[in-house]
Amino acid sequence: MLHKFYLSTFALAILTTSHVGAQGQTTSPTTGGGTAAPPVSVPGGSTNPPTSRTPSIPSTTGPTTTSPFPTDMPRPIYVSGRVMMEDGTPPPESIVIERVCNGQPRPEGYTDSKGRFNFELGRNSAIMVDASNSSGGFDSQGRMGNTSSSSRLGADNNPFSDRNLAGCEIRAAMVGFRSSIVNLAGRRMMDNPDIGTILLKRMANVEGFTFSATTNMAPKDAKKAFEKGLDLVKKKKPAEALKEFEKATAAYPKFSAAWYELGHVQEGQNSMEDARKSYELSIASDPKFVKPYLPLLGMALQKGNWEEIAELSAKTVKLNPYEYPQVFFYNALANLNLKNLDQAEKSALAAQKLDEKGRIPRIRYVLGIVQAQKSDFKAAGENLKAYIAASPGASDIETVKKQLGEIEKIMGEQQETAAAKDPEP
Repeated sequence: MLHKFYLSTFALAILTTSHVGAQGQTTSPTTGGGTAAPPVSVPGGSTNPPTSRTPSIPSTTGPTTTSPFPTDMPRPIYVSGRVMMEDGTPPPESIVIERVCNGQPRPEGYTDSKGRFNFELGRNSAIMVDASNSSGGFDSQGRMGNTSSSSRLGADNNPFSDRNLAGCEIRAAMVGFRSSIVNLAGRRMMDNPDIGTILLKRMANVEGFTFSATTNMAPKDAKKAFEKGLDLVKKKKPAEALKEFEKATAAYPKFSAAWYELGHVQEGQNSMEDARKSYELSIASDPKFVKPYLPLLGMALQKGNWEEIAELSAKTVKLNPYEYPQVFFYNALANLNLKNLDQAEKSALAAQKLDEKGRIPRIRYVLGIVQAQKSDFKAAGENLKAYIAASPGASDIETVKKQLGEIEKIMGEQQETAAAKDPEP
């Protein structure tokens, strides 16, 4: 019982190493005689015309076989095509096209209203990060990052070269759907940029959508204001975008996507209560629209509201159980705090399974603490060791090592007790 009690006290130490502040930045908790911060940290369309132009061929007075491009100059690669659903229709919303090189995805451009795309590889610096994408909105330790509408992923800053395409492919990113793949290996600068059609196939057992069915029901004036608002967000004019989204929701109060975008802009302006109301109205208008659940989850994390975190994360993974290891991770963390150890372990194992590349090593930490609470010390020790190996520079690593030492001490005492009860002949 003493060991069990001690484990329960240090288990929550994982929550006080850092906490999520406004807009998702991490800050250190209060130390010394002050009151610690709430334990809300977590362990652990067509694009614009390319800005780069093809260099002009230098004039010569006679024939030459010299390439206008020096052999060491990056050579721009242009890509175009379209995305279609299984039924032959374009996607119901603008979606991101990703370049995936050696397993690492990078947004490159958007589809337009007809599903078409056109961009130069490595050059688009205005791709929005959306937390509804499995790779967006969370850091490597599983912390909820800034998911406001002002978030962006930077470009590669240099023209992409055909020599960099080994191990690269193009796909469409739409949660709940599997994309066909276009291999880029062997593609050259002068090749036809048209890579054809990328098909999206809906995954089985996925109830939720990253687009709302209410969008098609919106009247013309509401859709016009909504689309104008989206364009203003891309142009980084949030105050003007907010007015357009307000017009859209006033014209059609059940416009779930417009409520979500309105909340996104309000959150970016730090109007958190207004944003919360907008997200809640988005869900009320279309409960199967996944996107608004994620920022609400982030708000609950900032407040350390474990009941709400458990509820929102459970709803999110029910809508889509395949895309969100981070959300399973938060569900495990919430249930650990609520003493629901069986559910915490189940969710942590699900998070670990989805996190195939080990991008959220703190999953192993939380799983280890849950298993220690359940007196499965061998499994707990293995998971804490895995976390230490994966995150040797983590700020809490010394605490984890002490916890591992305590687990190993308990296991040693258990072995001594077992040996005393059954001495060798």
